[in-house]
Amino acid sequence: MLEMDGIDKRFPGVQALSNARFSLRSGEVHALVGENGAGKSTLMKILTGIHQKDKGRICYNNHEIEIPNPKSAQKYGISMVHQELNLMPDLTVAQNIFIGREPCFALGMWLNEPEINTKAKQLFKELNLDLDPRMLVSDLTIAKQQMVEIAKALSFDAKILIMDEPTAALTETETETLFRIVENLRDIGVGIVYISHRMEELKRISNRITVLRDGYYIGTLDTPDTTIDQIIGMMVGRNVYWSARPDLEIVKKEKVLSIKNLNRYKTLKDINFDLHKGEILGFSGLMGAGRTELARAIFGADPIDSGEIHVNGKRAKINKPADAVRQGICYLSEDRKRFGLMLDMDVKNNMVIPSLKEFSSALGFVNESKTNNISQSMVEALSIKTPGINQEVKLLSGGNQQKVVIAKWLIRNCEIIIFDEPTRGIDVGAKGEIYKLLQKLAEEGKSIIFISSELPEILRISHRIIVMCEGRITAQIKNESITQETIMRYATNFS
Repeated sequence: MLEMDGIDKRFPGVQALSNARFSLRSGEVHALVGENGAGKSTLMKILTGIHQKDKGRICYNNHEIEIPNPKSAQKYGISMVHQELNLMPDLTVAQNIFIGREPCFALGMWLNEPEINTKAKQLFKELNLDLDPRMLVSDLTIAKQQMVEIAKALSFDAKILIMDEPTAALTETETETLFRIVENLRDIGVGIVYISHRMEELKRISNRITVLRDGYYIGTLDTPDTTIDQIIGMMVGRNVYWSARPDLEIVKKEKVLSIKNLNRYKTLKDINFDLHKGEILGFSGLMGAGRTELARAIFGADPIDSGEIHVNGKRAKINKPADAVRQGICYLSEDRKRFGLMLDMDVKNNMVIPSLKEFSSALGFVNESKTNNISQSMVEALSIKTPGINQEVKLLSGGNQQKVVIAKWLIRNCEIIIFDEPTRGIDVGAKGEIYKLLQKLAEEGKSIIFISSELPEILRISHRIIVMCEGRITAQIKNESITQETIMRYATNFS
């Protein structure tokens, strides 16, 4: 069905692709994998007309074609579900799906909203999705927004469907729904390109796997005949840091954060827990359990109805994020683009802006030499792939953008760090680096709240695990012999 061969693409200061290639058969799921910055998304953006190749050829059904823009790709039946959500928050779900293709009343002067909603409902019924077409996208969770993206892509009657990290924000149940959709599409002859860092998913859903590394084609494997270790070895070309369960002995008895009887509207109910010095406290639960809502409440991003927050034994008044930062608390949001970065600014300024006071003179002049040195040291320490500290953050891959957010708060030197899904959309090599970083921070005495939807990494990194369900804490357990099954029982309140 599709063959891409000899594809080159260069951006300012970066050779994103060098002689890359990829092929796709009708009725198969072909996984495309590689570390962040390997060129996966760039290759697919060339296929969908978002970027133009510098060199190479694209053949579709044995005919060489050019794809100058996304509309041209749609004419060939090529659709893409992007890793970074590409929706308009102030429009409804249905309006987002049919933007540019809206049915109109006579004379074409008014949109036929009832018909748009009816068509969206029918699409959701076919895909078995629980979505209200009339809701504003801004009122949806990230998981629901992801499902809207998938529905939008499928509404084009796609012959080739590209899915870039489609399950990154989905619960286990939603992931199962997505897999059923993928399998149904495969059975009717749709070719699916599946980009994911979750190795277990690739083994389950794909027929073949192609690996890219640093913009180069490394190889293609038949999924049934390969192992996860083989795939990872081809992806990273080096040993990956994976630790066993953490050493519980490094945690001190000293309490640095205490949450007492915290309540917020319908999302948080009587939350009580302590965080100790040098502890990585994992928070697990299904989507909607209240983990992110709790993090935002502690950080002052959302108001609380009742309860107390104590920092180092003293009651803290936190009404806004600036109050939390003054108390030594920082928060890395799960939505880095919306809440963590200034995309049009460069790497350096994104890193140092929360700490500008430390780099400024009494008259307010910024010491450029100091900001250059600290940001360059963070680039090296976190292995951020960027041409330099003056590169615009929006030009970095998703994983490297996440590392810039981490660097921002490391420079600020907060004592309590809340990580909300820090490895979402990050490859296995970068995950290993982040795990190692978190453990190093804990050993240095930092205290960490670690929110993750991936049970294996919660078990790998946390000293204790708090499980939430429907806004309540259902379990607080030391990470010694706890299993994924035990966590899931508490997460569904079936214990």
